[in-house]
Amino acid sequence: MNTSIRRTLKTAAAASLTAGLLAAGAAAASAHVTVDPSATAEGGFTKLTFSVPNESDSAKTNRLEVKLPTDTPLTSVSVKPMDGWKAQVVTTTLPKPVEIAGATVTKAPTSVVWSADAAHQIGQKEFQTFTLSVGRLPAAGTTLMLPAAQGYTDGTTVNWADAAEAEHDHTSATSSDAASVPAAEEKEHHPAPSFVITAAEASDGSATATPDAAPASETQATGSNGGQAAGWIGLVAGLLGLAAGATALVRTRAAKK
Repeated sequence: MNTSIRRTLKTAAAASLTAGLLAAGAAAASAHVTVDPSATAEGGFTKLTFSVPNESDSAKTNRLEVKLPTDTPLTSVSVKPMDGWKAQVVTTTLPKPVEIAGATVTKAPTSVVWSADAAHQIGQKEFQTFTLSVGRLPAAGTTLMLPAAQGYTDGTTVNWADAAEAEHDHTSATSSDAASVPAAEEKEHHPAPSFVITAAEASDGSATATPDAAPASETQATGSNGGQAAGWIGLVAGLLGLAAGATALVRTRAAKK
């Protein structure tokens, strides 16, 4: 094997290894606590499924606390039971009264806390899902942020509470500027689970019909009547053509005589 081929193979191997390391780093960085709502319509109820991965190489996740909004409180909160995990819905007095559907609300659920027994803690390369049923959802356009605190068996806690659009201050800097940022000033981004409330559906649950569109039954009836009319017109035209032919034949024979 000549030198140029060896160099090419070494370069390709190094590039593959680098790509693999970058991909692994990206996967680790994207392993956030997230929420998946089953519905997002204003004024409705929804099932919230939180996905919680374990990100520690040495400890297990044994606790999760999800904080609920106090400015747009969710007055109905229930927990789906999980084997090996105890859940507590914490209700407290709101910072200020809130008007909901004409009623003044002063107390509401403000957090849900799950804690695991030793056999059901989330280990390395594992994740767990936690489910809530909540309602009613606030006005359309509201971003419902649900900060989460993930506790580990070594006593550390990771707070997933940053705004989704927040980024490191130095990410948009040039390479020379980024190199000058002290490591102590770097802050890892921990976005809070969140989703946006959408517009409420029509009260009858039906979609709005297009004004110019005719109902299917009417369209089919029109097509059927049109087909019948076309058939009668064709029949009349055929009879007239036959009569004209007969008349021409009679005249021709009369002329020959």
